[in-house]
Amino acid sequence: MTGSERRSVFSLAMLYSTRMLGLFMVLPVFVIYGQSLGHANEFLLGLAIGAYGLSQALFQIPFGALSDRYGRKKLIFIGLILFFLGSVLAAVSESIYGVIAGRFLQGSGAIASVLMALLSDLTSEESRTKSMAIIGMSIGVSFSVALILGPLVAGAYGLQGIFWLTAGLAVFGMFWLFFFVPSPIQRSANYDHQHTASSSYIQQGTGDKGTGYKGTGYKGTSYKGTRDRNTRLFKSQIKEVLANKELVRLDIGIFALHLCLTAVFIAVPISLQDSLDLPGEEHWLVYLTVMLTSFFAMVPFIIIGEKKQKMKSVFLFAILLLFAASFSFTLTQNNFLYFWLSLFFYFMAFNLLEASLPSLVSKISPAGCKGTAMGVYSTSQFMGAFCGGVLGGWLLSLYQEAGVYLLVSVVCFLWFLVARSMEKPSHETGMTLHLSGISKSDAQGLSDKLNGLTGVEEVVLIAEDKVAYLKVIKSQLNQEELDAVMDCFGQS
Repeated sequence: MTGSERRSVFSLAMLYSTRMLGLFMVLPVFVIYGQSLGHANEFLLGLAIGAYGLSQALFQIPFGALSDRYGRKKLIFIGLILFFLGSVLAAVSESIYGVIAGRFLQGSGAIASVLMALLSDLTSEESRTKSMAIIGMSIGVSFSVALILGPLVAGAYGLQGIFWLTAGLAVFGMFWLFFFVPSPIQRSANYDHQHTASSSYIQQGTGDKGTGYKGTGYKGTSYKGTRDRNTRLFKSQIKEVLANKELVRLDIGIFALHLCLTAVFIAVPISLQDSLDLPGEEHWLVYLTVMLTSFFAMVPFIIIGEKKQKMKSVFLFAILLLFAASFSFTLTQNNFLYFWLSLFFYFMAFNLLEASLPSLVSKISPAGCKGTAMGVYSTSQFMGAFCGGVLGGWLLSLYQEAGVYLLVSVVCFLWFLVARSMEKPSHETGMTLHLSGISKSDAQGLSDKLNGLTGVEEVVLIAEDKVAYLKVIKSQLNQEELDAVMDCFGQS
């Protein structure tokens, strides 16, 4: 990374993790301390936890689209204002209904997609994977810190103290955005609706090398106006992502994973308090030891999966471990040591899956559709959190903690059945080639030549945008051959 890219990534990681810290702090304490709210019951407590995920899922795509039109930082600022207002509303509410409204308002500031888009604006394609990995690590750190800090703050200042601290973090985020987050160079698109803009979208698929893209009919098509082209291209990307069985499998996976996480945090705090007689303000000790040990325990499996090309085996093992740990909660909740071990294995599996899923999405995504795939993935994640809160609260009201643990076990088992037929993940990676300008006829020739190179599995070339997206197997790609093809078409 360049120096400016490192500063950009650090500033966005700080903004992202600060915001997530406020949200995560609620998870380990809400069911315990929320019982003092007016009209509170188990179902409404679960709904309050899940309300954030519902509004996040609903507003992710609108916020991302508006940021394309009005600018990233403006939409991030609006999202932080909504997050601040929702935190204040939850802090001053004495009724569970006010807290539900506050949580929904918090989530309506759905800036995750805008932050990822801004990260893409501020970093090169070559640095983007590292950049997103850093953002992911910062979120993981904030999650771990929140599990420890939440019980401490709630023990000293109550649930309202967490919401006031969250509001303060939102204000800090606005300050950080204004002074430390760089502004990308804005490029305005000139739309001409009076003339036809020839737009060449040429894709070579993996099925028949050199024969053209099968199925969508985009090859050589001219669209009227850049706006119309972008709309059609976006629709085609959505269809392609939703038609990809492997991506849908991963979307189901992140939905299940966050459904289970949210549901678990409805039951586990009650088990620690009621079954193990551990006061809420001391829960942070349990989470601290569990998160530290489980994080280091999952690292060798990540290495085995990547280095030994055993990612499918590791992935399925993690789902089974999640299932076994979930099922064991009911059997161990009267013994502190055994319950701690169940939590350890649960979060070991959770951390492993949370790290693996986005990596698999990135590898499987069709060339040129990674952003769309991640958008669908993120929406599935937040919907899972919403469903986990609602179902977990409902089952807690009917069957106490055992019902919640059974729900999580069933969801994990069903997820395993869905995942076991997944294809073995390939070791493809994305590559973006920036073109200096190319005619429609040359675009077809360049696309054919690129697709004929050893190691190139897929090509998407968009002449008007002066860019070509490739999916390649780096170990097989000959860089000199690639450079020779580019030189031949004047794209050195």
